[in-house]
Amino acid sequence: MGLKAILEFVKIEHTMFSLPFVFIGAYIAGEPTIIQLIWILIAAVGARGLAMALNRIIDRDVDSKNPRTSSRHLVSGSMSLNTAWSLCALFLGILLIGAWQLNMVALAMSWLPVLAFVIYPYTKRITWACHLWLGLCLGLAPAGAWLGIVGGDLGWSAITELHWYPTVFWISLGVMFWIAAFDLNYALMDIESDRQNGIQSFPARFGEQHTLRTSVQFTLLWFACFAIANPIDKVTFLGAALCMCLINMGVIIGQTRMADFQKAFFYTSVFTGWVLLGGLMAA
Repeated sequence: MGLKAILEFVKIEHTMFSLPFVFIGAYIAGEPTIIQLIWILIAAVGARGLAMALNRIIDRDVDSKNPRTSSRHLVSGSMSLNTAWSLCALFLGILLIGAWQLNMVALAMSWLPVLAFVIYPYTKRITWACHLWLGLCLGLAPAGAWLGIVGGDLGWSAITELHWYPTVFWISLGVMFWIAAFDLNYALMDIESDRQNGIQSFPARFGEQHTLRTSVQFTLLWFACFAIANPIDKVTFLGAALCMCLINMGVIIGQTRMADFQKAFFYTSVFTGWVLLGGLMAA
């Protein structure tokens, strides 16, 4: 199994969704060192790889029934289940090493994202709220990075004394709604397959028009969350959030007039996080 196949298996390009918010979480924690940022990045890569590998393993029966996903590695046989589990162990190790090098509180709390990753694939079998759960999984990214910085100095009081509230809480909640808005529209590609195979996605349950309206509402919600959080009262961050909120809503509302809406919305969503990071970092 080559490196290229492994990167394709875990959809490494999707890491671009969480990375800017990982750095936002680190930035609002204080002034992280280069070494801390490197270990945070390592832990984030491990977490992302583990999440995708677990999803591929647990969803392999679902993927086999969907024409869009029937060529994925485990379904097609181009990767064995043993190899997939080995990759899970590898990425878990990367996550734990990164968290351990940051501080012991971050290491002790690393069970939380792992549990969220394991639960996610099962949520789509029972509830349309699976999109929100996926958002929660990525919403842990800024919180984890923040803890990776402050946990060494504050210890467990960083959690128990609510140092994460309000800023980290509202940033993480905003990420949850942001990812959920994206995933609602991503699920439109599988609406018929989901209905036939009992997958409880929001589009399969409520239809395309309700999906469009709800994704716009979620977009407004993530803007509201970021506006409430507004780390260190940055006007540039608010401006970046408002700009990307309007662009995202424009893409969602105009999706029927686009030749390739999914591709356009993917790049718009990826761009959103990096623009927000730039707005936060701007002087």
